[in-house]
Amino acid sequence: MMGQNQSEEAIVSTNFNETENEGSVGGRMELEKEQDQSMFNVKSFLWHGGSVWDAWFSCASNQVAQVLLTLPYSFSQLGMVSGILLQILYGLMGSWTAYLISVLYVEYRARKEKENTSFKNHVIQWFEVLDGLLGSYWKAIGLAFNCTFLLFGSVIQLIACARIWSFLGLGMTTYTAWYMAIAALVHGQVENVTHTGPKKLVLYFTGATNILYTFGGHAVTVEIMHAMWKPQKFKYIYLMATLYVFTLTLPSSAAVYWAFGDELLNHSNAFSLLPKNGFRDAAVILMLIHQFITFGFACTPLYFVWEKVIGMHDTRSICLRALARLPVVIPIWFLAIIFPFFGPINSAVGALLVTFTVYIIPSLAHMFTYRKASARQNAAEKPPFFLPSWTAMYVINAFIVVWIFVVGFGFGGWASMTNFIRQIDTFGLFAKCYQCHPPTPPPVVAAQPPHALHH
Repeated sequence: MMGQNQSEEAIVSTNFNETENEGSVGGRMELEKEQDQSMFNVKSFLWHGGSVWDAWFSCASNQVAQVLLTLPYSFSQLGMVSGILLQILYGLMGSWTAYLISVLYVEYRARKEKENTSFKNHVIQWFEVLDGLLGSYWKAIGLAFNCTFLLFGSVIQLIACARIWSFLGLGMTTYTAWYMAIAALVHGQVENVTHTGPKKLVLYFTGATNILYTFGGHAVTVEIMHAMWKPQKFKYIYLMATLYVFTLTLPSSAAVYWAFGDELLNHSNAFSLLPKNGFRDAAVILMLIHQFITFGFACTPLYFVWEKVIGMHDTRSICLRALARLPVVIPIWFLAIIFPFFGPINSAVGALLVTFTVYIIPSLAHMFTYRKASARQNAAEKPPFFLPSWTAMYVINAFIVVWIFVVGFGFGGWASMTNFIRQIDTFGLFAKCYQCHPPTPPPVVAAQPPHALHH
């Protein structure tokens, strides 16, 4: 909470000062200077949330968590080549739509600041950006998909803007990823290993959708931007975070698939095949801790939405806000205990929710926001230097919408739900061991025939 409150109060946006007088501009610049100087003390290093580094740590840490353990399983469904290519494709698509979200956020802030709107003690969220730029129908769609995805994401994950938590979370996933890669290489290939994937369309599109889910972790992009002192610098942060995540996901998933091959088709969690030792135990513990960190980050936007619904968002009392958030967190914990979301369920969430929340809605929103020549001419953010054409941006956005709708939502939804239904009997409620094989009953000793007792 300390980091959250400090970051909310510390927002400085120099590009939005065009309509302000010189005194206010000077005051903001002075405030920014003081904040930059405060970065050098220990408390600010641990808790401030406004720098580019904080945003990068948050994006990288939040982008990959427990799904790291299921990527080798996806490789067994896709095959090595498709697995690598789809990681790169969806990683770049995710970075592009994160860029679009950042552009729309800047546009929304620019328009609101021209109206002298103050955002002190108010955290801007994605549905508010859609509402301000495109109207109430877009707000309803964005709110429905975003909150549902964050609800399931919170259950799946179980980051705060404070740098120390993001730093620790990223360190934990980095250790786990490289442990998986090194342990698989040291173990070597199992006897008679086979790599037959892809074998079936259902498995192929299930694996592809799990990778789509992997790089769809920016449903909280606007909240991270709002905590930055200079939100305009966020544009390429997500891409930098994705490039780092590639160094974790590609070596680990490829190495584990190389070592165990088709055995992974029956083991959605890579830990179940890696040899038991102290290094694996450390990786398990670190991933569990990281889940709690990520749970806190994924829940934060839901807290904000709930606070705005009940009129508690502007309350300065930490205790009151904590009590107000209990109706959000308790059902999430209850769902997580009842029904462990993993493996095939990741793919279902990716196909039905991530496709729209992360890929389709931002692309369509950007296209509709700048559909008029006047909007493009007065845009707060022009097309990027590497693609200085509105037409080219429209083409890319249209390609993403069609691809994700057909391949991700269409084929991915069909495959994920088919795979989910086939395995639903293995999930169980309040399961003591998730998707574990039932214990083998002891062999029954055949009774001796009656005539043998007379001898």
